[in-house]
Amino acid sequence: MQHSKTKNLRFDFSTSGNTNYATRINHHETTYMKAVIYERYGSADVLTLQDIAKPVPKNDEVLIRIHATSVTPGDWRMRKADPFLARLFNGLFKPKRVKVLGFELAGVIEEVGKDVKSFKPGDAVFAFCGLRFGGYAEYQCLRESAVIALKPTNMTFEQAATVPLGSLTALSFLRRGKIAAGQKVLIYGASGSVGTFAVQLAKHFGTEVTTVCSTSNIDLVKSLGADKTVDYLKEDFTALDVKFDIIFDAVGKTKKAIAQKLLKPNGRYVSVNGQAKPTKQDLTFIKELIEADKLTSVIDRTYSLDDIQNAHRYVEQFRKRGNVSVRVATE
Repeated sequence: MQHSKTKNLRFDFSTSGNTNYATRINHHETTYMKAVIYERYGSADVLTLQDIAKPVPKNDEVLIRIHATSVTPGDWRMRKADPFLARLFNGLFKPKRVKVLGFELAGVIEEVGKDVKSFKPGDAVFAFCGLRFGGYAEYQCLRESAVIALKPTNMTFEQAATVPLGSLTALSFLRRGKIAAGQKVLIYGASGSVGTFAVQLAKHFGTEVTTVCSTSNIDLVKSLGADKTVDYLKEDFTALDVKFDIIFDAVGKTKKAIAQKLLKPNGRYVSVNGQAKPTKQDLTFIKELIEADKLTSVIDRTYSLDDIQNAHRYVEQFRKRGNVSVRVATE
């Protein structure tokens, strides 16, 4: 991909509302970068690779040269404004607040603001951008206090970029379920991004894990540590003759009332339909598990940034196993 460049322009009217894509006016020069933007809601066709102004870090921010990002359900749902609530957040008739998608990223810090203490230029990092988005670009600015940590040393940028959202979501909900050693945990939708991380995390916490997934993903979840598996194409998991301490719906497709009869008296039902609140400390915890070879990222496919439309089309089919990574820059 072409790196950032300079154009002789007097004014820069940035096309992105994600972050401080400020104009660097130095003898009428503005520094640009490549980014995938969308200016209307719709199919993957609305995503276009364009030149936009390169962001400038504020005093408490770091500037990251992005090496990789990912495509998550949250990205394509924001693109389509599905559910409609997305329009209330990002503009009723067209995207206004966010025009560069990308929930998570991995890259190298290129510049730091004067107040930044914990990072320096050259640090390899991975980060959860949250509702700020911005991963589909060559650069992004994040606050030092954001959910950002040094990249696991035993992962490539493409692997690391797929970790934050899925792992932090899984961790948040398992903790909400009061996970503890010796429990029995059922994970519904165990082959997706959140599910594959949830299986591994639940095993790390010392639980017996039962997974629910399709026939084609049975071997995958077993390889991640699942003790028992239920093929939902062949049997109804609600007919299981066992009680669980935690039932975690990792895809948001079950109902608490249906799962309730499988819970122990003090058992808990948690679902990704709720809200997760990841922290910087959580991401550091995840990093440590990865470096201890207790957690990994399952990557289904990898696309280049200029093929982002096809990446979105694939993820939107609900067929991906684990994660889909997007290569932004060569390592």
